Amino acid sequence: MSAAAAQQRAVVLVPVLDMFSKPGGDADVVSQARYAMTVRVERIEGEWARIRTVHDDYPGWARRDALRLLAGGERYAETGRTVFVESLRAHLYPEPSVTRRAPVLTVPYETVLEVQEEPEKDNRRWICVRLPDGKQAWIQRGDVIFDPRPLPLGALVELAKRFLGLPYTWGGTTSFGFDCSGFTQMLVRRGGALMPRDAQPQADWQGMLRIAREELEPGDLLFFGPDSRKINHTGFYLGAGEFIHSTTNTRPVVQVSRLEDEPWTRTLVACRRWRTR
Repeated sequence: MSAAAAQQRAVVLVPVLDMFSKPGGDADVVSQARYAMTVRVERIEGEWARIRTVHDDYPGWARRDALRLLAGGERYAETGRTVFVESLRAHLYPEPSVTRRAPVLTVPYETVLEVQEEPEKDNRRWICVRLPDGKQAWIQRGDVIFDPRPLPLGALVELAKRFLGLPYTWGGTTSFGFDCSGFTQMLVRRGGALMPRDAQPQADWQGMLRIAREELEPGDLLFFGPDSRKINHTGFYLGAGEFIHSTTNTRPVVQVSRLEDEPWTRTLVACRRWRTR
């Protein structure tokens, strides 16, 4: 690809797009991009594209057919009226009815869609949206909000608990399944801060304040591992000695654990407070 083409942008066409370390489905998953998200395309090799997510500058290889390249200055859901998916999963329908036809797609929490029509009389419970492929679909108002704002601490704690029981997914960044750092990154993002994708860079991020275990408050982040330079797990502190995290320990789900329990009390190596709090 030319240098100009290497700066091309694309929009994701599948609910959750796995990003791999190499161009091939047998490589390890390093992260994910969600439906309707815009990514930068750095290189295309056959059926694979090396992409980089815009919000956290994370690289990986993805299936070329799961992306639509954007022409020129084309944008999706970056201007104009949009909705933000507030439900953990939301169905998109071909017409404003839950009974007449099956959903055309199910999208995760945080998906942003372009609004095409907001009926004022008939079908007021529905919103017509334009999809990244140019087609239209209908979503229920109860699944979305307009103009999402950063959440205050109390609301963030309650938000975290909504994900309890979701499956642990290596590389996961969506409500279809999180890994540990994908989960904490999402929570901090909803609190108004954009921090790195992986646990070690999160702990080292300049937007973090180093605090002692005795200073922990709800909303702080916990980091675990052999030592502070080999962090391999992270969680979100809820208060009263409890934290929420996506883990494979005991059960592979988002769950609440206690800091005083093993292995957490022994492997806690860093506590951080993100600066916008």
